[in-house]
Amino acid sequence: MDDLEKAILLVYEPGAADLSLRAQAMAFCDRAKADPSALLRLCLDRLNRSPLVPVHFWCLQALHDAILLRYPSIPPADLPLLRSALLSLASDRPLPPASPPFLRNKLAQALAALIRLEYPSPWPDPFLRALPCLPSADPASVDMFARLLVALDDDLLSHDYPRSPEESADATRVKDAMRLQCVPQIARHWFDAASFYRSSNPALAAAALDTMRRYVTWIDIALIANEAFVPLLFDLILAPSSTEQLRAAAGGCVLAIAQKGMEPRQKVALLRSLPVNRVFSDPELVLKVPDLVTGYAAEALECYKKLGSAEIDGSSPLELLEEVLPSVFYVMQESEGVELGNVVDFLSDYVTTMKSPSQKQAMYLGRILQVIREQICYDPAYRSNLDIPDKIGREEEDQMAEHRKELLMLFCSVCRVAPHVTQLFIQTLLISALSSSEASVEEVEATLTLFYRLGETVNEEAVRTGSGLLRELVEMLLSSRFPCHSHRMVALIYLETVTRFMKFVQDNPQYVPHVLSVFMDERGIRHPNVNVSRRASYLFMRAVKLLKAKFVPYLDMILQGLQDIVAQFTSSDWSSKDLRCPGSEDGSQTFEAIGLLIGMEDVPPEKQSEYLAAFLNPLCEKLSGLLLDAKAQGLEESSAKVLTIQQVIMALNALSKGFNERLVTNSRPAIGIMFKQTLDVVLEILISFPNIKTLRNKITSFIHRMVDILGASIFPCLPVALKQLLVESEPKDMVDFLVLVNQLICKFGTSIEAILVEIFPAIASRLVVILPKDAFPSGPGCNTEEVRELQELQRTLYTFLLVMANHNLSSVFIAPNCMGYLDAMMQLLLLTACSHKDILLRKLCVQIFVKLIRDWCTNCNGDDKVPGFRSFVIEKFATNCCLYSVLDKSFEFRDANTLVLFGEIVLAQKVMYEKLGNDFIIHFVSQGLEAAHCPHELAEQYYQKLQANDAKALRSFYQLLIENLRQQQNGSLVFR
Repeated sequence: MDDLEKAILLVYEPGAADLSLRAQAMAFCDRAKADPSALLRLCLDRLNRSPLVPVHFWCLQALHDAILLRYPSIPPADLPLLRSALLSLASDRPLPPASPPFLRNKLAQALAALIRLEYPSPWPDPFLRALPCLPSADPASVDMFARLLVALDDDLLSHDYPRSPEESADATRVKDAMRLQCVPQIARHWFDAASFYRSSNPALAAAALDTMRRYVTWIDIALIANEAFVPLLFDLILAPSSTEQLRAAAGGCVLAIAQKGMEPRQKVALLRSLPVNRVFSDPELVLKVPDLVTGYAAEALECYKKLGSAEIDGSSPLELLEEVLPSVFYVMQESEGVELGNVVDFLSDYVTTMKSPSQKQAMYLGRILQVIREQICYDPAYRSNLDIPDKIGREEEDQMAEHRKELLMLFCSVCRVAPHVTQLFIQTLLISALSSSEASVEEVEATLTLFYRLGETVNEEAVRTGSGLLRELVEMLLSSRFPCHSHRMVALIYLETVTRFMKFVQDNPQYVPHVLSVFMDERGIRHPNVNVSRRASYLFMRAVKLLKAKFVPYLDMILQGLQDIVAQFTSSDWSSKDLRCPGSEDGSQTFEAIGLLIGMEDVPPEKQSEYLAAFLNPLCEKLSGLLLDAKAQGLEESSAKVLTIQQVIMALNALSKGFNERLVTNSRPAIGIMFKQTLDVVLEILISFPNIKTLRNKITSFIHRMVDILGASIFPCLPVALKQLLVESEPKDMVDFLVLVNQLICKFGTSIEAILVEIFPAIASRLVVILPKDAFPSGPGCNTEEVRELQELQRTLYTFLLVMANHNLSSVFIAPNCMGYLDAMMQLLLLTACSHKDILLRKLCVQIFVKLIRDWCTNCNGDDKVPGFRSFVIEKFATNCCLYSVLDKSFEFRDANTLVLFGEIVLAQKVMYEKLGNDFIIHFVSQGLEAAHCPHELAEQYYQKLQANDAKALRSFYQLLIENLRQQQNGSLVFR
């Protein structure tokens, strides 16, 4: 073993040496590749003499790289040697049979690379020289020839991979030359290899056929689809002695023949010439070549789409299609090896060809529906995992949802093409499931899933009237009690399906009792599975929203039937793992449904008060009891008591959603008194435990609702409530608080001024402490949760200030007890208006300034409401925001939001001129424009545009002015 061989072994066996030694070995091998001529001789010598496989591989890899990457540097005198040596290794003196496949593949790649560059000129005969002559040829040379054709197809000829223009041109040249010179001989070789080796070496016969399959797309089809080859291929498919590999290879060739591109009429003749019915008549054989079945069907369908049912030489595309369809269904039902997506795509394509299905087509559609139903069934092995979902169950549910997507799309296509067939199919399934005590969870769940999807394809009018079989189906559904109804999956899809067809009940009120039974018995809210009962609660609330007028005659029965649910809700241990709910469906929707029912004006006032008291009182008593207990024993944020209080407040909140302000305050004030008393109970919790954040969030939400329905009667409660909500407020708490105050301002306007004057100092002092004086930090590591909360608080603050200004409450800012925070607020607004990265925030701040200027600067003689505000606006806001911030190169006029901000800035100048007169314009021109080196004539034009009443012209001119100044300043002006 010489140094090169030792180095190669070190390169390919990295664990045998340390890194430095291996690096030396790699460098040694690279130096051996420096001279292409010397490398050629070195590699050929080692391929002949060395017994080491790594050395052989290195040599072939080096030759392959030299051909691919350094072909022009190979001396022309060495090319004949390279050709003959590679051909010799591939044919007359092939690598030994014991050589590993990767070695033979590498030789094939090297030879294919050389053929690409030199065939047919200057190398006219590589294929004829490499072509084995059977039966005398060595099996190794047959194997090597197959590998060569595969490598050539992979690296150059196949259209399955993206190719560069140069590669495409080379492929065309090689194909054209092969067609003229050697394709018939190669085709004969494939036939001989398949015939000769089918028994003695079926793997080799399969390799030859697999190669042929690749080349069918571009060679003359007559070389393959003939009286010799087609019988051989089908004999290999049909023969019981054929191995699975050989049968699959023969099936692949037949499929390639069927898929050969040609004119539709010729394709029909070709398909008819293939004796595929010999395959289709044997169910076991069909399962062994599923791709042939589905591929042939797809070709027949394409012909049918182009030619219709027209006969061509005694056959029609429709006949071909109908011959193969039963086998397609069988494959889809029984084969595990078929690609389901391909079959579904074919069937979807087939269904779309139908306009008015014939009786025979209707039968096929029924088969499709049956196959879909079987395919969407869960595996019974996961039944318990899906009932009480664990990790395995959730994964299975996710996988099935993905698996069902295309199948259910196919189902919907069938629904649209043949609604009667589909409805009859579902009716049969329902009858079977209801009549059999052995109907499985999986079958019933699949049936209901299809029924639910049927609803997607039926228009609203059809649902209302129950057209076709829908009336019978919905009647059957509403009265159904499946033996497996206790299973979570069945119960959930049953409820969803009932909800999907709820509009039928809207036009057929005689079924209201059935709907109420569904939701209120063990199929719905009383289902033993908590996930089902909570989903039922939500869906019941939706049903009430749609049908509440129809529910009035049954109100007593509904509310009495829900009393135990309320009791259960208030007595539940919400710290229990079983009751924890990650989503919004926690059972409180039942209370929203109750509120919607009670809150109808159709309910007599006395009854309404009675009903409401029956639900409000237990909840309030529960809260009062919990509060007394908490006062005595203390309350921790994570305790079960806090969770229970939360849930009760959420129930109260949900219950109130059925009532509106007009009913509560005007029509039936007794209802308002009851909610006011409830609010007092809830606020007592806030007063006693203001620091428990989770409770504070729920109480804030409840106050929002009370503002909506109690109107001005809530005023006496607000000072205490707002004061408590400000206790130890963090940024997130302040956001919630300001959103509540915004609601109050928008609803009550100036009526809330006194309350705002009282709480504004606490708001301002808190915000001055929380919010940074300068811009938020940026860069890696700065986008923390804390920073995001502060940014959200800043946005909410400016919205709050603008809402105040727009609702004529700017007087709050200058009230005696608020005046001390005015300067800090103005500085914060100015900084944001000039330089904040969020353009929309800058726009808000400019709008606030505009409103304050209008409110506080009443005339042009300096007699203003706020001393010093006029000079602040002229000296700071006008120049810094309206000029310097716009001159900055970061102010991008091509951005839509920036253009909106620019419009607000121009409007601000107009308002300043109207309110501040010459004081503004003199300072703006002399200290602003002139300082920015604005030409005198442009400043004069600006003054003229400002005086005119054309805001659009002012805006256009000011943009041109800024762009002109930027060119002079080169965007280098900084804020002053």
